[in-house]
Amino acid sequence: MELERMSEGNRPVEVAGQVVGGSVANILVRQKSDQNIELGDLLVADFDDGSRSYLILKVNDLQYGSQIPGSVRELAAGLKLEGYSSGVDFMDPKLRNYVCATVKPIAKIFLDKGEVKIPKVMPPFFTSIRFATEKDMKFLSVPPKNPVYLGQVRSGSKILDVPVYLDGDTAFTHHILIPATTGRGKSNLLKVILWSLLDVGKVGILVLDPHDEYYGRDGIGLKDHPKAGRNLIYYSSDAVTGKNTLVVNLETLEPGHFDGIISFTDAQEEAIAGYYRTYKTHWLEQLILGTPVEGTTPRTMQVLQRKFRKALGVSAKDGQILCDMEIFSTDAGRATIGEITKSLEAGKIVVIDTSRLSDDAELIIGSIISNEIFYGHRRAKASGTLGQISPVSIVIEEAPRVLSAEAVEQSSNIYSTIAREGRKFKVGLVAITQLTSVIPQIVLTNMNTKIILGNEMVAERRAVMESSAQDLSDEDRTIASLDKGEAIVSSIFTKFAVPIYTPLFETKVAETKKKKLENPDPFDMSREKIAI
Repeated sequence: MELERMSEGNRPVEVAGQVVGGSVANILVRQKSDQNIELGDLLVADFDDGSRSYLILKVNDLQYGSQIPGSVRELAAGLKLEGYSSGVDFMDPKLRNYVCATVKPIAKIFLDKGEVKIPKVMPPFFTSIRFATEKDMKFLSVPPKNPVYLGQVRSGSKILDVPVYLDGDTAFTHHILIPATTGRGKSNLLKVILWSLLDVGKVGILVLDPHDEYYGRDGIGLKDHPKAGRNLIYYSSDAVTGKNTLVVNLETLEPGHFDGIISFTDAQEEAIAGYYRTYKTHWLEQLILGTPVEGTTPRTMQVLQRKFRKALGVSAKDGQILCDMEIFSTDAGRATIGEITKSLEAGKIVVIDTSRLSDDAELIIGSIISNEIFYGHRRAKASGTLGQISPVSIVIEEAPRVLSAEAVEQSSNIYSTIAREGRKFKVGLVAITQLTSVIPQIVLTNMNTKIILGNEMVAERRAVMESSAQDLSDEDRTIASLDKGEAIVSSIFTKFAVPIYTPLFETKVAETKKKKLENPDPFDMSREKIAI
């Protein structure tokens, strides 16, 4: 059995190096001369003590080693550089000069027990180390209920045929953070996750799409999924044929929806409260029309009118409300928020095209829906019916806009409330950001799954590492070197930080279409099947 496990496809697994020293968190492995160990490689140390167990090690650093004094090496280099190459080669160069890898044990696997434990031991001195294979990583099991695909296990730059999944029910309600600099694959990662969720159909996801890139209006997108007709809802102010037009009635807006999004002085907040008490659901219309309310000065009213016009595109002329943005209306859109909420609670993905909206209007739309979801779930828990509702997560691009230190400290918007309390009510956030350091530590700590893509900014890497579920203090160089599509998944739902590679979204679409052709669904009543 041991020989079988140590081979891959009946081919002996080559030795990559040998343990020569170090400490429990920084084991030193000398690289075999004909091998090439990379930063981030996964290595394996087998135990020969009868326990049928092995350690998985991760490479955190590489350095040169030599038995030749430094001054002699410098002299030899100088001779070669200046053309005196004859006679300066050392005897047995493969033995005298070498590369050493600093590795850290990240998991201990017990084959007989089927257990994965956090390692507390080191491999014996001079233990042979080999590269990890697909068979070594098979313990990464698929969640039984709602598996959400993230990518394949990655060893350095090598991709192993081992998929990595998270449980959709728990991961999304415990919040997910996706930090990275521009161009490292954040949007592609989210598309792949959403594509996988369309298969599940049991987790509601609200996507505020500022670039209209997820649905696939003008190209490949989520609309191309076989189950998009059942599990995908799309809203846009410029809706495509057969899809939903985004229209929100002004009566839907409440003063709390603006908290943490538009700043108001104390006098302005008192004026808004006065309008709401007096006119209830018509408060915003009456304020825009300039209807006086006791205690509100004309100056305060005029400033509020300017702020709402800038944020919502709403103004008044000749006693009539004018809506510059097509998404707000005084007549239509009364059922829009309710319909979106029902779709999310039914486990569907709702993509809202906000590309034609201002930043404030986008966040306000998200705030209205998030309020409905959060307080609706809270009421459901109080009545004992929360189990009948799907978990819901809200995707926030450029998360610091609503998760800044000020917003969180003052509890001034629904997003910060969800970050602190949403887990209890099956409501979560997927926060996407380039600037992790701007988000307060208390929020980062509550983000129990972090899918960390490449980042060359020291402060941002440090903020992520200090708040991760596993100790990533040795991963600084690795995170800086991550290429597009490469990531590290640190989660309370995994025993160790798992390096992954997320394939291109277009590749996943092509794979799904190929599988559908090879294994057609007999219950698929799509238009194409009826035509056949």
